[in-house]
Amino acid sequence: MSGVVVLRTPESVERTVSSWRRMGHTVALVPTMGALHEGHISLVSIARKRCKRVIVSIFVNPAQFAPGEDFMEYPRSFEDDRAKLEESGAHAVFVPDEHMIYPMGFSTTVEVSGITDSLCGRFRPGHFNGVSTVCAVLFGMVKPDVVVFGRKDAQQLAVIRRMVRDLWMGLEVVSGPTLREADGLAMSSRNRYLRDEERRQATALYRGLMRSAQFAAEGERNAERLIARAMETIESSPLLTVQYLELVDPFSLKPLKRLKAKGLLAVAAHVGKTRLIDNVMIGPSGAVEED
Repeated sequence: MSGVVVLRTPESVERTVSSWRRMGHTVALVPTMGALHEGHISLVSIARKRCKRVIVSIFVNPAQFAPGEDFMEYPRSFEDDRAKLEESGAHAVFVPDEHMIYPMGFSTTVEVSGITDSLCGRFRPGHFNGVSTVCAVLFGMVKPDVVVFGRKDAQQLAVIRRMVRDLWMGLEVVSGPTLREADGLAMSSRNRYLRDEERRQATALYRGLMRSAQFAAEGERNAERLIARAMETIESSPLLTVQYLELVDPFSLKPLKRLKAKGLLAVAAHVGKTRLIDNVMIGPSGAVEED
């Protein structure tokens, strides 16, 4: 198969995936909201290694944006996205309209409780209900063997894993590492909002997280002191306003008082009008990769 096939309806997705199944192919889905960057493309690469066929969805999901958030301004660049997917080796891209995901009379919401109470969930009411619902719809349409998500959105990844487990969806959730620019800034579609000075100061997020990781490697275990060490670096950039900075259990996402085996150090901050998130996993030896 050459080139990426553009699919715009659930029916076309069903026909395409069914034809792949008849050829004995496994199928991976990479859900995105478009404005693709190298981080997304790395997820496609992971998907290609896991399955014979890869479908990428592009859908800016209104259900996960609260009033006053950037739904209307969220970058949309389909032709550029399609070119990137052609080069990535993806086999199909699913670009549904809103009424195809949420047709008239749609009345179902998937809520994953508990792990949505902390971090972003405290500040974006309803956000994760929107994420879990749209993913459940996409999983039902594509029926993939594997879905691939990035670790930069650590809480989203935890929510999807819990939903898939609880509802016996019969698919594997695979995660990919956070890709970063040369100066450490986590790749994000929202980075294109940043002005030059905002972009420069945004690097303090990762520098702060890594400073805390180094503090852990030096023997510090107290969560408050680990958080404070990261905050010192982040607050040295005056354009950054921290929304939260927490050390939490990687599985339950509940706050930790002390670091034992591993902890997720996660931050959300506004840089000017742009909200960015980042995280690192830390342990007694410092920053560690997820198993």
